[in-house]
Amino acid sequence: MRKSQVLLVGAAVALLVVLYAFGRTIPRSDKQAMSTAAPMQGGQGVEPIAFSELLETAKGKIPAEKLLQINTIETNVIRGDVNAQQIAAYKQLYNTWDSLNQLPVAAYYLGQAAKLENSEKSLTFAANLFLAHLQHAQDPRIAKWEADQATALFDQAILLNPANDTLKMSQAMVYMNTGEPMKGVAKMKEVVAKNPDNIDAQVTLANLAIRSGQFDKAIERLEGVMQKHPDDAKVLFVLAESYRSKGNTKKALELFEKSKQAMKDPELKKEVDNYIKDIR
Repeated sequence: MRKSQVLLVGAAVALLVVLYAFGRTIPRSDKQAMSTAAPMQGGQGVEPIAFSELLETAKGKIPAEKLLQINTIETNVIRGDVNAQQIAAYKQLYNTWDSLNQLPVAAYYLGQAAKLENSEKSLTFAANLFLAHLQHAQDPRIAKWEADQATALFDQAILLNPANDTLKMSQAMVYMNTGEPMKGVAKMKEVVAKNPDNIDAQVTLANLAIRSGQFDKAIERLEGVMQKHPDDAKVLFVLAESYRSKGNTKKALELFEKSKQAMKDPELKKEVDNYIKDIR
């Protein structure tokens, strides 16, 4: 996917966590309003698919020899009296299903292993696997099931490390991508209330304000953040988009230029240049 196809403002909000993980603030290079977001998957009114149904469907798509192998490993899970044996069997199932490109089923078994291991690292990895996949799920029932799985894994990880704001933000992304944005906003506000200097959370909340047409709220929030972080590229970029969305093109262009100067990635600078040319 070209970088210009991945945008900070107006994209599926869960993508923000990935972008921030790599320190990236990425605009789009067309004139479409950035407050137009990708549709949410799933929602409060959607019943999650049963894993048994998901597994049965997946088993119907694989070769007979692989099915025999999987059935054997499943038996090992049941017979595994020792925690370590069950973890090993679950991971073997994960690797097997992953090799067959049955990602939701693979993620389930990795999640089961992570729950038994009960380590923040393994729980977070499994939860993020669900989060990454649910953004592309075509079936709302599968998206809802994946969201439930991710939420439970994040809950367990947060219990191990309540001070980890990144976990709470990631869990917020799950809610935002499954039709429960207010739960996600509440999680983000919880992070900001405890740590006002969490730029990623502040920018995400501003992004949501832009998406809902609350441009003044986005501007007020980011102008406040700018007082302590006047040279942060993400803050400058989203603040610029807030002004652009409100109709103040002159102010927006000024801030886009500042944002570009604060970026270290030459390719990102080119993308911002292209976006600026489209706006003029």
